[in-house]
Order: sequence, then C-alpha cells, then structure tokens
Amino acid sequence: MLIQIHPDNPQPRLVRQVAECLKDGGVIIYPTDTIYGLGCDIAQHKAVERICTIKQIDPQKAQLSFICRDLSHLSDYTKSIDTPLYRMLKSYLPGPYTFILPASKVVPKILQSKKSTIGLRVPDNIICQHILDTLGNPILSASLPGETAAELTDPEVIYEKLGDAVDFVIDGGIGGMVPSTIVDCTTDEWVIIRQGLGEIIFE
Repeated sequence: MLIQIHPDNPQPRLVRQVAECLKDGGVIIYPTDTIYGLGCDIAQHKAVERICTIKQIDPQKAQLSFICRDLSHLSDYTKSIDTPLYRMLKSYLPGPYTFILPASKVVPKILQSKKSTIGLRVPDNIICQHILDTLGNPILSASLPGETAAELTDPEVIYEKLGDAVDFVIDGGIGGMVPSTIVDCTTDEWVIIRQGLGEIIFE
C-alpha cells in the first residue's frame, strides 16, 4: 500500500497505522534525510530476514544498521562509549551519518556484523522521528535493493517497482540520491569509510 504522510506535519492516524504494521512484523519503505530505505522493527527477526530476502543478501554477511529517535538509547545497544566519542556523536546527530559502533549484547545477533558492530543512524527526518516515537523501538535501516537504489527517489516509482514486496511504501515527498556518510568509530582513530551526504571534520 502507498501511504502519503505529510513531511512536516505527519498525520498521527497514519503514523500509528505504520507503527502497528511494524509491531506486527511488517516491512516498510520509508523516507530518511538521505535516500529512501527498507525498514522493520529490529525486534521482529522474521521481518529482518524478510528484508534480507528482498535485498538477496545473507543476514550473517549483511552490514545492517538501524535508526534511533535520539542518543538516549545509545547505552542500550552499544558498549560503553567514552566522552570524546559521545560529544562527537551529539554534535553531528541528528543528521545524514551512519556511525559504526561496538554492539552490546542487547542487539539481536542478526543485526550484528562478524566483528560485533552495529551501524547507528539518527536521521533528521520528521516522519522517521514520529514513527520511532510511536513504535518505541529502533527501526532497521537498509538501502533499497539493486544497484540503482540511490536513483529511486520518487515514492510512486518505488511503489511500482517494490510495492508487492513490502507492506507500506510511505510517500513523504521526493527523496535524496546521496546516501549517508559512514564513520567507523570502533577504534580511537575514527575513519570515514564512505563519504556521503554529511560533511564531517575531526578536530
């Protein structure tokens, strides 16, 4: 189903509908502050496996990340973070960044890489924020399948191509074409491993 949610004033009824779908193990395509992505509730393992099937990837080899409403849940999903790293995260989030961090034991195994790391995002997108507030759980963040995923910016075109594979395609307006910047923060030397939309300068 294609569902239109206002990008500045999301309709509470529609947001609740999406959150209920996620709680029931549904899979959605949703807008972020970068490109449109595939998403599900990270606690719904069958839904995570479904996303891996859609993307034709092995869950054990996939580098999956998830989006949080803010940094308040950081300690739940990551191992202890020192003050300089926390300050850096706070200065750049919310924003178009994915930070690779050491995963805590709370993170479902299917979401962890072999190195026991996770990718964390806090998008600056109002629709995302409202869904997360209503759901109460982080949402898996995965790019759309195919090599031209970044070119799929029109939700109506996305629905035509992928609508049968998911429960909802959220139309929040035309999306971006540039993915997030990925920063590896698993060591003391933070490293940009993909330059995307977000500019970042380490002092």
